[in-house]
Amino acid sequence: WRIARALDPGETRAKEYGGGLEFDAGPDVGGRGKQRAARSRGFLANRLGLGRRLATSLARADVALTASEFMAVILGAGVLGFGIGLWRLGAIAGLALGGLFAFAPLFYLRTSQTRRQRAFSGQLPDVLTMLVGALRAGYGLTQAVQALVERFPQPASGEFARVMRAVGLGVGIQRALRDMTERVGGEELELVVTAINVQHETGGNLAETLETIGGTIRDRIRIQREIGVFTAQQQMTGYVLAGLPVGLAVLIFLMSPDFFRPFFEPGWARLLPIAAVVMQVVGFVVMRRVLAIEV
Repeated sequence: WRIARALDPGETRAKEYGGGLEFDAGPDVGGRGKQRAARSRGFLANRLGLGRRLATSLARADVALTASEFMAVILGAGVLGFGIGLWRLGAIAGLALGGLFAFAPLFYLRTSQTRRQRAFSGQLPDVLTMLVGALRAGYGLTQAVQALVERFPQPASGEFARVMRAVGLGVGIQRALRDMTERVGGEELELVVTAINVQHETGGNLAETLETIGGTIRDRIRIQREIGVFTAQQQMTGYVLAGLPVGLAVLIFLMSPDFFRPFFEPGWARLLPIAAVVMQVVGFVVMRRVLAIEV
């Protein structure tokens, strides 16, 4: 396994047909220095056990970077934050700012992944409705999936297009759908793919099964949206309470840069900002968990 973006089964089969050639292979214009840097990032990711999980997260967020490239972005952001903090406030502030800058790409990745999963889950009831209609009209499963590619927007059309590309290269439709579940994530999609695979092995009325699952998923999404409406004020309160001290600290620093200098001088005063940050993070996490109602 190489530290790279997760491949779909179509790319894997194409590599087999191509004698193991990489899809993104090209002329070596970067020299050995870039190759050594890439191997170092890959070694770091493997040693920390982050490579495969990070590659999965990048695939689910549809970020066009490999795991090693994304780790380079994280390290670069951390070094940048440390340099700014060291230049303005000292080593301790540099470490804190470097950690904050390094966390920013991970936050963006998590946010993009969640947004894309929600968008796909929101399209899933309509996808199942069209799939059921196509099956009852006499279409096969592969033909019905092809119809989804032609008539749905992103992200559903893009994911089902990758499924059809895999099928065109000789991958079974069941395996292609399973790999799509790993790329996209989500309990709803996993339920649908499991039903399709079970029907393929045991037989039965697939259209009726998918219609029942579609109704269940539609009700689940409706309840989740109602919960989001009822807890919107509490969620906004949590964001305001978490961001207000940070914004106030930035404003005070811009108005009077020397105001926070005593907190970073040798002595017990250094513990105060650390304790404040820890309590802010703990309070925000607790509030988020209280509002995270499972359906």
